[in-house]
Amino acid sequence: MQSNDARILRGSAIIAAPVGVVATVVSAIVAGEKGLIGGLVALAVVAVFFGLGTAALMRLTRDTPQVAMTAGLLVYTVQILLIGVFIVVFKNTTLFNGRAFALTLLVAALSWVGGQVKQSLTSKMLYVDPEATFPAKSGAGKGAGRASKAKSYDAA
Repeated sequence: MQSNDARILRGSAIIAAPVGVVATVVSAIVAGEKGLIGGLVALAVVAVFFGLGTAALMRLTRDTPQVAMTAGLLVYTVQILLIGVFIVVFKNTTLFNGRAFALTLLVAALSWVGGQVKQSLTSKMLYVDPEATFPAKSGAGKGAGRASKAKSYDAA
């Protein structure tokens, strides 16, 4: 895992965790024990789905960073679809309060995505390699290629 990816993952979790904990506490106060269970399940769902999604995105873009936008949209779509399937499967459960679950899930997911956006915008990542990786022409110094091209244009 690259350091900038770890920073984004850590930043997302640092923002989403307290928001999710507050939403879980509010759920417990409003809906009792079932609200607490619903909030905890929602926190687990967000942590697992979004954590694994971020790890999958890092894996997909490690070797081919050119597909980062496409892979990011694909991973996000899959995450939202899986959360939707989870909600549909547990729609009529009596294990936890569905409304507390849904609201905690929404708040935690939005804060996770907000944390990703914040970390991505504030991190200082290089988008180009500052060191040239191709070999220089023999005997030519820095900038000599431009000078020789300029001379050939002047001579023409």
